[in-house]
Amino acid sequence: MSRDDNLTMGDLTGRDRAFYGLVWAGTTLTARVDQALIRGHDLPLSWFEVMLWLRAQPKPVAPSSLGARTLLSRSQVSRVVDALQARGLVERVPSPTDARSVGIALTPQGHEAFAEADATRRRALAEVFDDRLDDADVEALNGVWAKLKKPSA
Repeated sequence: MSRDDNLTMGDLTGRDRAFYGLVWAGTTLTARVDQALIRGHDLPLSWFEVMLWLRAQPKPVAPSSLGARTLLSRSQVSRVVDALQARGLVERVPSPTDARSVGIALTPQGHEAFAEADATRRRALAEVFDDRLDDADVEALNGVWAKLKKPSA
């Protein structure tokens, strides 16, 4: 079977093209970053995402809060935290107010690993994102994301 470079999606509305463009961009950029992080740090994007949320927190975070903020399910968060803890990148800290609860925090090694991985993420996106978008494009995208993130009325 030969490769057909003339494939089209046919007649789509502008809104449909925008939606499928968003899906394409998210999938393509996510795969690019995931591959770079795995290749450079043996750190899947899902692990990086958990570290991203943890790195800015002044105190340990409840696992349920991570589940609510990340794109991961509760069980996925648990598995990611287990894997990160096994590598010494996060620690489980007993709650000072509830003996049954723990918080999750980056270790000093985790902060260092995050910074290195984030530099890799930036390099992976430079050519296909940063170099192609000017400040007005980025501002427009941030406006779109803000609208799409608003809860439905």
